[in-house]
Amino acid sequence: MSTYNIFQIAIPEFKHIHDAKLQHDQAVELLKCIFKEIPKLSNQQLETIGLDKAIYDAIKHGMFEFIDEIIELYPEIIWRKDKKGRTLFANAIVLRQEKIFNHVFRLGEKQRITLLRHDIFRNNFLHLAAKLSPPSRLDHISGAALQMQRELQWFEELRRILPPKFEEELNENNRTPASLFSHEHKELMKEGEKWMKNNAASCMVVATLISAVMFTSAFTVPGGIDEKTGSPIFLRSNAFLVFVIANSLSLFSSSTSVLVFLGVLTSHYAEKDFLQSLPAKSILGLFTLFFSIVTMMVAFGSAIFITLQERLAWVSIPVIILSTVPIAFFTLLQFPLLIEMLVSTYCCRIFDIPQTKLK
Repeated sequence: MSTYNIFQIAIPEFKHIHDAKLQHDQAVELLKCIFKEIPKLSNQQLETIGLDKAIYDAIKHGMFEFIDEIIELYPEIIWRKDKKGRTLFANAIVLRQEKIFNHVFRLGEKQRITLLRHDIFRNNFLHLAAKLSPPSRLDHISGAALQMQRELQWFEELRRILPPKFEEELNENNRTPASLFSHEHKELMKEGEKWMKNNAASCMVVATLISAVMFTSAFTVPGGIDEKTGSPIFLRSNAFLVFVIANSLSLFSSSTSVLVFLGVLTSHYAEKDFLQSLPAKSILGLFTLFFSIVTMMVAFGSAIFITLQERLAWVSIPVIILSTVPIAFFTLLQFPLLIEMLVSTYCCRIFDIPQTKLK
């Protein structure tokens, strides 16, 4: 029995994976054969076979292997324009395909001149970045505010590498890139503001409740107060120390969360705020809210332990375990959003290679 047959028996999906891989390799080889013949064809023949449409569809669906192969075998393709006067890198911007656009940084200085071209509507590359992203790309991002942030990141990244004069150029509608961006993203910005305010208001209610409960529990300590000394009865208990520290941390963090989300609600909501200011405030607010919930549950668990340790100590164990349920729910519902905000704001760059401004 061959190794292939053994894997096929051991792994039921192995044959399907093997066939898919084989089809992929055969498709790549077929594309290489086709691309080698492209330089021999005239411009009219290229239009007849629908090369521009094939390239556009490949960019639209993020088929960077297709683009890499055609650039490698037919480098002149980077200069070719479609009916709208756009090169493949221009379409990569319009369709928000960063992996394909990143290929431009592997070109030489002379080839990068393609970034200085304009389409038939007198749009430069910064105008194209100012256009609204296709819905298929926006749908991969959670929330209108983060979608707006992604659009701003595209615009700002390209602004850094393109000549300064591009920012003042007018297209056929007499719009600068900045003016076009504001026009195209008017509705998305409204949706982003609504999404950010709703999220901030909901979290602010939770943080306010936690701070109120923690403030009250600071004066109603578990076990009560010694009437003679006025000190807490369990003052020397380690569990009481845990309660005091957890209660204090929960109060401070929830109060911070309330103030941060208040700042989000009262923000001016300018375009630039969606790039860093608003996401940073939301990240801080969500983190402090999560921390306040955790420390509140620690304070609750320690209070239960102090109260029941003399008689029903075993009851405190399942109660403390159950107190992790709210933490788990919050982690499942809000923590993914917090991580996505962190990644998109601080860890994500549109372009992988350091940019040098073109002249």
